[in-house]
Amino acid sequence: MSQSIRNRISGTVREITSDKVLTEVVIDTQVGPIAAVITTRSADELGLKPGDSVHALVKATNVSVEKA
Repeated sequence: MSQSIRNRISGTVREITSDKVLTEVVIDTQVGPIAAVITTRSADELGLKPGDSVHALVKATNVSVEKA
């Protein structure tokens, strides 16, 4: 294991929206789209582009439940 986050969802980058500091990455997954906001520097260092295979790593301090 290379990191401690266990909630790992595989997907494909659909869309990337960047400004000077932050980047939003939309990932298509089997459970639906997931949006992540990361630093633009991190996005650049990862070399992300639409179509890339990625893993969404989810570590939440709070999870809410809504009745369907």
